[in-house]
Amino acid sequence: MAVNVYLVRHGQTFLNKYHRMQGWSDTPLTEKGKQDAARAGQALAPVDFDYAFASDLKRTMDTARILLANHPTKIKEPTPAPAFREEFFGYFEGLSSLSTAVFVSGNDNLSSFEELIDTYGAEATRDKIAAADTSHDAEDDATFWARLTPGLDQLRALPDNSNVLVVSHGMTIRSIGSKYGLKGVHTAQPQNGSITKLSLTPTDTTIDFYSQLTLPEE
Repeated sequence: MAVNVYLVRHGQTFLNKYHRMQGWSDTPLTEKGKQDAARAGQALAPVDFDYAFASDLKRTMDTARILLANHPTKIKEPTPAPAFREEFFGYFEGLSSLSTAVFVSGNDNLSSFEELIDTYGAEATRDKIAAADTSHDAEDDATFWARLTPGLDQLRALPDNSNVLVVSHGMTIRSIGSKYGLKGVHTAQPQNGSITKLSLTPTDTTIDFYSQLTLPEE
């Protein structure tokens, strides 16, 4: 028996489109982003949701509302869940991902944010960003997980066999994948509007599938 969690990354935003760092900063969904959200709702139509949550940032709440409007569920409004916010990048918020990677990697001379993740993994990359932030605002790995883990624990406490929608963010979803053992997930940024499924018990987290645009066949 487990709680079934369908993690959806928000639709494309303008900062996504421009390849800029977007943690707690927010920009609107693009037209593609709205389509991402609608497509996810249609893809998830076979799932009868008992609960719907979203990170409390505007891009995730907007995505969840569009998703639910394109799904047969009677749930129309997601419950805000701050625990599932994106990583906070501090000083680097809004900067290009390229310049952030060059600055954070220092003598390692890495040229993209994906190279940072591929080289160090999500956890060490978070610590490197925090260490490089002279404003000391960016979340390090311990701070990030201290915020996220209680949110996962609240989901675990829901009734067995509940189907739960959670609209969240790229680094948050890939960090969950990395922590809970999906081999190689640290190299894969989930697509906007993609679906990742978790099975949660009081003691275990299983990743059933990762970053899919449609539900895999049973």
